Amino acid sequence: MNSNVSLILGALLAIAIGSGGVIAIFYGLNILVEKLFPQETRQKILPWIYVGPSILLLGAYLVLPTIRTIYLSFFNQNSTEFVGLQNYIFAFTAPDMLIAFRNNLLWLVLVTGVSVGLGLIIAVLVDRVKYEPLAKSLIFLPMAISFVGASVIWRFIYAYRPAGSEQIGLLNAIVTSFGFEPVGWLVNRGINNFALIVIMIWLQTGFCMVLLSSAVKGVPKDVIEAARVDGAGEFQIFRRIIVPMIMPTVTVVSTTVIVLVLKVFDIVFVMTGGNLQTDVIASRMVREMFNFRNFGRGSAIAVILLVAVIPVMVANIRRFSQQEANR
Repeated sequence: MNSNVSLILGALLAIAIGSGGVIAIFYGLNILVEKLFPQETRQKILPWIYVGPSILLLGAYLVLPTIRTIYLSFFNQNSTEFVGLQNYIFAFTAPDMLIAFRNNLLWLVLVTGVSVGLGLIIAVLVDRVKYEPLAKSLIFLPMAISFVGASVIWRFIYAYRPAGSEQIGLLNAIVTSFGFEPVGWLVNRGINNFALIVIMIWLQTGFCMVLLSSAVKGVPKDVIEAARVDGAGEFQIFRRIIVPMIMPTVTVVSTTVIVLVLKVFDIVFVMTGGNLQTDVIASRMVREMFNFRNFGRGSAIAVILLVAVIPVMVANIRRFSQQEANR
């Protein structure tokens, strides 16, 4: 009991010292600038005083590791011999890597398409029911669960026992209740990737629904009413009015999901460990770097993943900039 109290007190003390130290640094620097510089110069320096620590932290924990990773990607397993583009050639030619690229492409298409599509349909439908808050809460609930926690839940849902044994997995219990043989959802190479993708869809649909629901509510009611007066059906209103008007939000939501899918690792690691041809780019990177201790290949895969994410992030930033400019 005493040890727990000591740990709690130590944590509270660390938070107090850390927060107080940050406040003291900003306050002290602010006073220093006010005393040393004239008014015109002070206005130019003060913004950098406040963003400076963040820039230093980003440089130390993001920029420098990125540069180091790019550097290591041109070296061999032990980072002792320069091998040029050999690690990148491996990444684009090795059979296991090609499987990882194929799986990631499958994840991108299905997770993004189904999550955004379902989110949009649900957002439009629940907008017309009286129990909208309850429906949205239930659909959004999986977002409160971490990827690892969701994977553990779905391991029990996909659990497999041989035919004739009592099934502890929900899906196989349902399948066998109809007289069919139990299915190895995670060991059958024809369906195991789709089984993993379902988990990501389950997690992301609520996120898409919430953002798209806000956009749907922003569509002017008088435009919809005018379309109904002109004889447009509900599907026509959805396809020709709602979707075009919320397309900027759809684009932002889609690119956000794409970034999440490109980085997906937790679900694959917990469910299959990347075995049985379920590897994705991120899980293959971890396997090369930490399982095989090949830092050159792992770094090369990390760089490829970074390059794949950059265009999506740039598109998102441009979209936000256009939205701000149009306001």
